[in-house]
Amino acid sequence: MAANNGGDKGTRNLVIVMVSFIVVVGVVFSLISNRSSTTAAIPASVSADDGYGIVLNPDTKPTIDVYVDYQCPACRAFEIINGGYLNEVIAQNKAKVVFHPMTFIGPESILAANAAACAADENEFMAMNLALFQDQSAEENSGKWQGDALLNIGKSIGINSAKFETCIKDGSYVNWTGNVATATAKADVNGTPTIFVNGKELDRSKENNEYGDPVKFRAALAAGGVK
Repeated sequence: MAANNGGDKGTRNLVIVMVSFIVVVGVVFSLISNRSSTTAAIPASVSADDGYGIVLNPDTKPTIDVYVDYQCPACRAFEIINGGYLNEVIAQNKAKVVFHPMTFIGPESILAANAAACAADENEFMAMNLALFQDQSAEENSGKWQGDALLNIGKSIGINSAKFETCIKDGSYVNWTGNVATATAKADVNGTPTIFVNGKELDRSKENNEYGDPVKFRAALAAGGVK
């Protein structure tokens, strides 16, 4: 009888944990939904037609869409492996590149995305993009990006303007991150990193992983028209 009680207790605890997890996920998605607004302040480089993403080289073809969450370890790995070449593509105006900072992991993803947008206003988006991944915590929502941490990351890459400081401290683009989340859901993107080249998603299969192999990544971009 005691064994049964123990089993019942274990099952009950498991149910509680699962319900708690669902509640937490629900709160996160509710937060994102509540941030979405047609009147949200957006960075100058953002295009609603491009899913509210941060657009680099807007008049160039083809188009590369990059969906990342700054707390996502796989996104950090993608940046380490392929970020250098993607920077070359942008610097040499070989493609229009649209970054969609996703925030599903939690509050510090929202803060980081806001910081990236603030840096975009300073023409330092790519530097901030890299700096955020380099500073990524091993633990999600650890508190590392609270307080002046993101402001200091900006300073480390040479952003010292009062406008940037205000943008970080006021969370000027927090509501915009909700717009990105809504547009991303409509595009049926539900994981990070996710990369599209001219509308075709990169292959992440074990047999042909275009995310984790720099040679295959370059080949995928070339196949999409990036010369």
